[in-house]
Amino acid sequence: MAQPAFICRHKVGFAHCDPAGIVFYPRYFEMVNATVEEWFETGLGFGFAQLHGPMQAAVPTVSLTVDFKQPSRLGDILVFSLFVERVGRSSLDLRIDVNGRADPAGQSRLTVTLTLVFTQKGVTGSAPWPEDLRAKLESKITIQDHHDT
Repeated sequence: MAQPAFICRHKVGFAHCDPAGIVFYPRYFEMVNATVEEWFETGLGFGFAQLHGPMQAAVPTVSLTVDFKQPSRLGDILVFSLFVERVGRSSLDLRIDVNGRADPAGQSRLTVTLTLVFTQKGVTGSAPWPEDLRAKLESKITIQDHHDT
């Protein structure tokens, strides 16, 4: 089984839930973004403060799909396992599997696939990844073994 490039845990709080105590689906997107942001900072060494500040850059999400499997409830600990599927000239394809136990193989809650692009201030459209960041991204590409489906 492929190993994730990054694992992050989020506890479902009251602010994430609807009146029934179930996660309101847009709150998952906030947790996904927080996972990506934390990975850039702690996993790659390129925090969003550095990207948006001195580097005058950003990595907006241009595509996002979600497969919801089970609801999550107030107090649940969710495990976000991030996989790097592809690094392009200026884009990055990620998959994030969200499970409902402190174990990454726990109950599947949702799977998110997203594409980010690298942009720079003053450049219309996307821009190529800086070489140092690109090298770090490529080192995190998930290699699927023959037992994965």
